[in-house]
Amino acid sequence: MAKFEKPLVGAVDQGTSSTRFLIFSSQTAELVTYHQTEIKQYYPKDGWVEEDPIEILQSVKTCIVKATENLRALGRSPNDIKCIGITNQRETTVVWDKETGLPLHNAIVWLDLRTSSTVEELIDKTPQKDKDYLRPYCGLPITTYFSAVKLKWLIDNSEAVRKAVEQDRCCFGTVDSWLLWNMTGGPGKGQHVTDVTNASRTMLMNIHNLQWDDKLCKFFSIPKSILPAIHSSSEIYGYVVDGPLKNLPISGILGDQQAALVGQTCFSVGQAKNTYGTGCFLLYNTGTNLVESKTGVLTTVAYKLGKNKPVIYALEGAVAIAGACVKWLRDNLGIIQSAPDVEKLASAVDNTAGCYFVPAFSGLFCPYWQDDARGTICGLTQYTNKHHLARAALEAVCFQTREVLDAMNKDSGIPLTSLQVDGGMTGNNLLMQLQADLLGINVVRPSMTETTALGAAMAAGYAEGVKVWDLDNLGSNEIVTDVFQPSIRETERDQRFGRWKMAVERSLNWAQKDESKVSLEDTGFWKTLGIGWFVWTSFGLVMLANFLHNR
Repeated sequence: MAKFEKPLVGAVDQGTSSTRFLIFSSQTAELVTYHQTEIKQYYPKDGWVEEDPIEILQSVKTCIVKATENLRALGRSPNDIKCIGITNQRETTVVWDKETGLPLHNAIVWLDLRTSSTVEELIDKTPQKDKDYLRPYCGLPITTYFSAVKLKWLIDNSEAVRKAVEQDRCCFGTVDSWLLWNMTGGPGKGQHVTDVTNASRTMLMNIHNLQWDDKLCKFFSIPKSILPAIHSSSEIYGYVVDGPLKNLPISGILGDQQAALVGQTCFSVGQAKNTYGTGCFLLYNTGTNLVESKTGVLTTVAYKLGKNKPVIYALEGAVAIAGACVKWLRDNLGIIQSAPDVEKLASAVDNTAGCYFVPAFSGLFCPYWQDDARGTICGLTQYTNKHHLARAALEAVCFQTREVLDAMNKDSGIPLTSLQVDGGMTGNNLLMQLQADLLGINVVRPSMTETTALGAAMAAGYAEGVKVWDLDNLGSNEIVTDVFQPSIRETERDQRFGRWKMAVERSLNWAQKDESKVSLEDTGFWKTLGIGWFVWTSFGLVMLANFLHNR
């Protein structure tokens, strides 16, 4: 084990399926040690996804204790850690009682679909019934994905939340805010803060001035009093109050995808990265220029590394289901024992035998934004087996990435010539080769793939008052990478992509409306005329035939 003489920096990486605490060298950016624990998801109804905020908090505390024990075993002291950063699953919505510190409801996870009817109601009240009505203010469409819609649902449907809001006891936050508030003291002491990257995913922050917007809050009927203060991504927010890192400054917060952009050192305009986790997220640095998408991708904040530093923007393509598709193969179908097994299973065949898998379990995100899409498998024959299905699942991740990249290239006007990648799924060599084949450009994977946590550590170490990480002079050390090059012809690539698009078309508009909310317009005379004419004509023909027969 190498010796790490320079100060160390810790990072909480709280993701959808697991929590980790990682410790990095601020000199070499090498990972020293870490600990990880899984997080349980709850599915109380079809399309609903929840997590327990208390479990999330406890998992962070456990990971910190275990990782610092690992550090001692390496001959280093937790005192060598000078600060910690937080990176988190974005959009996931937490509400809690600021007097008791207890959650008022389970956390509603970012891919939850319970707000579909809320989205319809919100879109209906816009002047042109336009889901993009708020894009000029927040950069985002009105969909089930973002926090404001989930928060509105909670206020409208949970008596505990509604009463807490009325009595000025309610605090709202994404996971970063929940963790920071508790780690800095909780009731009466905790810092109720978020950073610009997480705030930009709520639909409540004005993306131009980085403040909570009166018009947006009024649109969603959300009081500003329950919202956290918005700060930069790199500054001291408060200090840890207990545990092995007591009195340590918490000095960096970034949403997980923005953290990966920083961890990949995509600091120049035109640089991009794609993270393969539960979902799949491609971010493209547009610098200080705020680019309004015309193709369905998102305009978001990339980072703001200090109170007096400029805000940097990005275009983002979000795919809801990537690693979650492999998890489905494991947990629902049982055709693999663990996620890494999918590579071996899919490698047993050379192609999918014409099978295409659209994993629209939570609708489709970029560039469609249709929450009524549902998972579809097309092209099944008696020849199709589990190997073809596993390969089709991996190709689905790649096809969705291509759709996002095509849209992003149109918005930016500068097509990417290579794609930097990170995240847990990038350890799958077959997936990376398929991605290069289906994009037609090189896919570049760093040897150290923990770039999300690394980005949070970099932001924390760079903060004023800490300054143990120099981002202004990153040096010219060559990053060791694996490069996957396209190995198929353009004609084959386009033909397969065309078939994928056909499969996507079959997945759209599949979810049925809630019958209790079907409008009169949907059930009126003209809607039923066709089937009514068919029924009565058929009845008349049967009667006529019977009459002629009796004659």
